[in-house]
Amino acid sequence: MSYTVHGVNGPVVKLRGGSGLMMMETVFVGKTRLIGEVVGISDSDAVVQVYEDTEGLRPGDAAQAAGGPLSVQLGPGLLHNIFDGIARPLKAIEGVTGAFIGRGVNLSALDGEKKWDVTVSVSAGEEISAGSCFASCPETGIIRHRCISPLDGTVVTAAPSGKYTVNDVILTLRDARGNTHELTLSQRWPIRKPRPVASRLPIRKPLITGQRVIDTLFPVAKGGCAAIPGPFGAGKTITQHQLAKWSDADIIVYLGCGERGNEMTQVLEEFGELLDPKSGKPLLDRTVLIANTSNMPVAAREASVYTGMTIAEYYRDMGYHVAVMADSTSRWAEALREISGRLEEMPAEEGFPAYLPSRLAEFYERAGYMVTLGGLEGSVTVIGAVSPQGGDFSEPVTQNTKRFVRAFWALDRQLAYARHFPAINWITSYSEYIEDLAPWYEETLGREFAGLRGRLARLLGEESKLMEIVKLIGADILPEEQKLTIECARAARLGFLQQNAYHETDTYVPIEKQKLMMGVILHLYDEAKRLAEHGIPINRLKETGIFERLIRIKYDIPNDQLILFDDVRLEIDAAVGQVLEANR
Repeated sequence: MSYTVHGVNGPVVKLRGGSGLMMMETVFVGKTRLIGEVVGISDSDAVVQVYEDTEGLRPGDAAQAAGGPLSVQLGPGLLHNIFDGIARPLKAIEGVTGAFIGRGVNLSALDGEKKWDVTVSVSAGEEISAGSCFASCPETGIIRHRCISPLDGTVVTAAPSGKYTVNDVILTLRDARGNTHELTLSQRWPIRKPRPVASRLPIRKPLITGQRVIDTLFPVAKGGCAAIPGPFGAGKTITQHQLAKWSDADIIVYLGCGERGNEMTQVLEEFGELLDPKSGKPLLDRTVLIANTSNMPVAAREASVYTGMTIAEYYRDMGYHVAVMADSTSRWAEALREISGRLEEMPAEEGFPAYLPSRLAEFYERAGYMVTLGGLEGSVTVIGAVSPQGGDFSEPVTQNTKRFVRAFWALDRQLAYARHFPAINWITSYSEYIEDLAPWYEETLGREFAGLRGRLARLLGEESKLMEIVKLIGADILPEEQKLTIECARAARLGFLQQNAYHETDTYVPIEKQKLMMGVILHLYDEAKRLAEHGIPINRLKETGIFERLIRIKYDIPNDQLILFDDVRLEIDAAVGQVLEANR
């Protein structure tokens, strides 16, 4: 059936003869075969959202249906690669059109010529089920790619282990109806359709990031969701970079959604130089990058989050733990708003479409800790940056995001300007995963960890209240115990919450060291209370330099020499004893 263009409004194109099309079907528009997706249908017309620049399109141009929804090709070769919002490989496109993406370039996501060293694990006559692994190959130096069967069936023929491309037939299957299917190393999956799983498991393990303020005070679980809202310059991107580099996820999917091109360049340069701390291999060997920068077509920005999530689910189905870094969902929401306006839909709050909450839910609810169809355990953790205009957390994207995430890391402009990074405000941030993860923390770090965390949070909260008084009447009028609270909280802020991403020791801190750091800070607080009880000014303890010593331990004690914390406790006892002795 033929379809013709009869209206163009930016990325929104109206087609005549659209009654034969299906919702969400892929369409190729115009002579250059621009990629689009059907988003509306009437008796005679169809509305198509085009993922490329529509310059040059005119009424009368032909359009052709692809016969299926927008899909991404999944298989070995996704890692150590960078794609645009609709999963076209940017390195391969550069070889065809140069530094700028040409229109109508429809390249496969995977290299069809590269041969992989494949180990086939099934043989003719075997019964296999959907989700089971039938072959595997080393995709990078870190990750072994497991090829997953999309359906149940009996193996009719199986190729021997050897070198194959992603398009070579590895298995021939016969399903229950007697139909025959050929399986290759790759498969296609619609980006807006969640991949099936056997069951969803309860949250039980944290995603360890090595960032103290997150792991200790506001943890996120594997399979959970977190938001990083903050104004311009507060450090959303650098925080996500740190999480991508150091979190204990097996695979990172980094979504640059509407961000500046130089930021994506920085990601490529940094990740290309960094080594994975667990394996010593390049970090890109376990990273997939999706780049839809601010100057790329706005409609593709809307699709990019689903492309990244589909890739993440694919690796989850292999039994890996995947972390998705979406930077930023506000730019994605702005794309929704622009397209909605061109579709002449009724706007809701601040011009965003009324379906903004449901779209956010579609994205975040695809996270989870799952049992795959093949019986493996895997997870997808989503960490989304939010960029509210002017730092206003009451705007629609931030408020609706809070409905679907359970960890909220609110970045503070004043902390960022004071060079305090990560600039996560410990008063306005929260995590609802603390109780769910309590058994893990107790088993791994002992019962005292929860007590230390609670005491540290209360200390910081008390300091916040006292600082309001200090601003009004000064610190001199406070009793010595409250002065001690302020000094110990300062040591906690500068020595524990503040972390240097560029320091070899401080950029990543194991959870065991985090516990010991909390312990010595609170040990100083407990011991120094003896001075306050005797009416001894806290300034005399400050003169010993012990508070500054605590602030420096994040640099002075290497991550593999934790026994040195015993010496710090002895230093604290000696300093307090020295002051007590001097006042007898």
